Amino acid sequence: MSAPARTPIALRVNGKTHQREVENRLTLADFLREDLGLTGTHVGCEDGFCGACTVHVDGRSARSCLLYAVQADGCEVRTVESLAGPAGELHPLQEAFRRNHGFQCGFCTPGMLMAALEFVGSRSAGEPPDEAEIRAAIAGNLCRCTGYDGIVAAVREALADSGGD
Repeated sequence: MSAPARTPIALRVNGKTHQREVENRLTLADFLREDLGLTGTHVGCEDGFCGACTVHVDGRSARSCLLYAVQADGCEVRTVESLAGPAGELHPLQEAFRRNHGFQCGFCTPGMLMAALEFVGSRSAGEPPDEAEIRAAIAGNLCRCTGYDGIVAAVREALADSGGD
């Protein structure tokens, strides 16, 4: 039996360039977690359904369990670890989640934050938040604990405060 096919890749993750040779079937989620030690990206269903593994690839939300690392070659990837400041200070969206009790067990939180970050960043400053739009923006991320009210309140607060990232 031959060894699995491997391909060299180079990508930027949270502003740092990484070059590796990876198995062609290695998911981006596993690459982030195992090769780079970025365990904030959670793996839940491994079918793209739950959204726990959501990251940004070239500025857009993506399910890292559905992408192979080789597909991210040449891309800019942003994970939840990029949100906190250099001294560990919380990003305004993280702070809004904290203030509004937007998490309980925390399993969905990294993916939820990344989905919400894309939505908040797409809005104009001062644009009034609409609950239906917020719920639509996070609809691809499942939470079994909160009932979403705290999450929606957190995104609404982040929109009111900043209008973007």
